[in-house]
Amino acid sequence: MDTIDLRSDTVTQPTPAMREAMAKAQVGDDVYGEDPTINRLQELAAEMLGKEAGLFIPSGTMGNLAAVLAHCNRGDEIILGHVAHTFLFEGGGIAALGGIHPRTIPNQADGTMALDEIREAIRPNEAHHPITRLITLENTHNRCGGAALSVEYTQAVSDLAREHDLLLHLDGARIFNAAAALGVDIVDLVAPVDSVTFCLSKALCAPVGSVLCGSKEFIARAHRIRKQLGGGMRQAGILAAAGIVALQEIVPRLGEDHARAKILAQGLSAIPGVLLDTDAPPSNMVYLTLGDDIPLGTREIAGQLQEHNVRVGIVSPRRFRLVTHYWIDDQAVRTAVEAFKKVLENYS
Repeated sequence: MDTIDLRSDTVTQPTPAMREAMAKAQVGDDVYGEDPTINRLQELAAEMLGKEAGLFIPSGTMGNLAAVLAHCNRGDEIILGHVAHTFLFEGGGIAALGGIHPRTIPNQADGTMALDEIREAIRPNEAHHPITRLITLENTHNRCGGAALSVEYTQAVSDLAREHDLLLHLDGARIFNAAAALGVDIVDLVAPVDSVTFCLSKALCAPVGSVLCGSKEFIARAHRIRKQLGGGMRQAGILAAAGIVALQEIVPRLGEDHARAKILAQGLSAIPGVLLDTDAPPSNMVYLTLGDDIPLGTREIAGQLQEHNVRVGIVSPRRFRLVTHYWIDDQAVRTAVEAFKKVLENYS
């Protein structure tokens, strides 16, 4: 039996169409700007997001780092949520490599930051303080259950940023999931932001890469920073070819992953000992906590689930994350629910 891997959508394998496109990709030296497939991917991404230009980057972490470095100077401060991916899971790169100071404020349960708290976090213009330069949002918001931030909220943060001459960057690793969850045009969703990065290698199934989009001037600065960070690649059109297939063929079907996440959540909600954040997850993530009557922790339960060929993500000693994606079909959802039942029935 094949393993059902719900740890993350980063575990997705390239589709047959991607493998074929990769094998046939036209390539050139991208450091010279001569890889036609990368150029096509960058143009397609920018067009789909309504931005002037795009830049193919090896990873989402590098994309966010390049964006922050392109927007800020050393000693500047950025405002972001206390459970933002950039703050928690990107190695402190903005501080270590950019000398940029993070100012965190609480993320609400829906992934937003309160507008009043953003406003209060903006520094006064005096020598005692770092210069507030940038606000960053995350959409969908990973640690807030895959919550999708609305067009209206993003616009409100943008208006606040403009009021104070600040810039706005969006960590849109799963921005296409957000657009699908909200039922809105992605152009409208990212129109208020100065820059946005999205991942090809998560729910979109491509093996490698992210794209950073923004104005031509911004992308020119980010291109230089990508080189400084070691992100310049040569005949990487082989990778970009999979990204083109991802944008054309995987983006339109993301709603299927969201529907399966809801079915998964509904199935798990009926199992004693399972406490769900919500019976209706907002996108492709299901977060659950083990009830007090379950004596074992997540590591032990995950080990037993793996004996049933189901792998799950461990968030904390009592908390799991399960992520649906292209390679999780209806049968996989049913099997995962049955595995949880079999494991937990011994303890409830």
